[in-house]
Amino acid sequence: MAEGIGSYDLVVLGGGSGGYACALRAAELGKRVALVEKEKVGGTCLHRGCIPTKALLHAAEIADQARESTKFGIKTSFEGVEMPGVLSYQSSVVDRLWKGLQSTIASRKIDTIIGDGRLVSPTSVRVNDTVYEAGHVVLATGSEPRSLPGLEIDGTRVITSDDALRLDRVPRSVIVLGGGVIGVEFASVWRSFGADVTIVEMLPQLLPLEDESSAKHLQRMFRRRGISFELNSVFESVKHSDDGVTVTLVGGKTLEAELLLVAVGRGPVSSGLGYEENGVAIDRGFVVVDDVCRTNVPTISAVGDLVTTPQPGHPQLAHVGFAEGILVAERVSGLDVHPIDYHGVPRITYSDPEVASVGLTSAQIAEREIEFVEVNYPLGGNGKSVILQTQGSAKVFAEAGSDGSGPGRVLGVHLVGSRVGELIAEGQLIYNWDAEPSDVAQLIHPHPTQSEIIGEAHLALAGKPLHFHA
Repeated sequence: MAEGIGSYDLVVLGGGSGGYACALRAAELGKRVALVEKEKVGGTCLHRGCIPTKALLHAAEIADQARESTKFGIKTSFEGVEMPGVLSYQSSVVDRLWKGLQSTIASRKIDTIIGDGRLVSPTSVRVNDTVYEAGHVVLATGSEPRSLPGLEIDGTRVITSDDALRLDRVPRSVIVLGGGVIGVEFASVWRSFGADVTIVEMLPQLLPLEDESSAKHLQRMFRRRGISFELNSVFESVKHSDDGVTVTLVGGKTLEAELLLVAVGRGPVSSGLGYEENGVAIDRGFVVVDDVCRTNVPTISAVGDLVTTPQPGHPQLAHVGFAEGILVAERVSGLDVHPIDYHGVPRITYSDPEVASVGLTSAQIAEREIEFVEVNYPLGGNGKSVILQTQGSAKVFAEAGSDGSGPGRVLGVHLVGSRVGELIAEGQLIYNWDAEPSDVAQLIHPHPTQSEIIGEAHLALAGKPLHFHA
């Protein structure tokens, strides 16, 4: 029989972005908190996602800069990619952040419990032979790489993103199955490292959740970089060949490469954890929550990649997990909370070029039958972008004005180009505060910076363009 432990105010099952954010905020609000994690606190984002992939992307950027330095009058040489050294750099970044996170958690007097946790009642979690009781339980067990029916992952020739992060060599060639964020980012990395890359995407564009114009710009840049892609193409089968894999698409076309990366999305980690047995509503493996992350069981909440919400298309993003974890901690502590507008969450793909956005796409605006105006400001008119030798654009949508008035609130901000991910925070303020182009046009952006592209786009929408002509 499992031994019981004195009651906590909150037991959080899962120490990833949503789970540890919830634990930290609840402890800050005076709650006694236990955080259960089967491996290392930080979860997928810190150890197998956001941080290690962005470290690889930065190494890829360095490789490209070394190759292209003569464009800037700098003589250097590129002698190749030493993957053990890249992985050592990647590991040092992860380890530093992991140690810092552990220190922060300890400083808040949170009890960290390492082991496989399982929900055993609406108010308790068992880890090994110990049961931890709580006034409230938060489910935050996250997600894992998905595959397709009949597509077996072997970890050597057919791999997931987890396997790709541990790869100690640069593959000669790669087929990337899936043109979403994960697939596009790994395609960008491997091309910079020297691999031949082909992306297979079943939908009509790469990054299907982004605006069509952003996807088209990314696709043009990928072609220039030598990254191939097959759009509107459905995977049929894969076979091992003498020196790699042969992928067959519906219709009969075949592709050959050393590796196949399966990047068709991530599925919830919920099976076998006691959720359904204790009455928690599940939909296709996802935990069903309302707009403030409550499940149908009053003493249980859920956050992060694990959940499905009333708003369609719940984004699997670390910063969404942070926000949901904080929201639950504050709600359980009796504070007033407000639902998250997921359209108002910034989205970034850290490829070369980067794609960043917030708000609605043109297709979503059309679905809502909103009359709108738009400006597409090219990076070629921005001094800092020319200095950086990057191409791209800033596209902004706003409600059409009525009776001759200027445009109404901004509906979406969509950016493409090097480093534009660092700019989208301003876009989210504009969108979430219901700003109008005239509000932004009176603000002064420093020159020369890439932030001017947002200012210039709003100046144009407000009817007073500066470095811009239609």
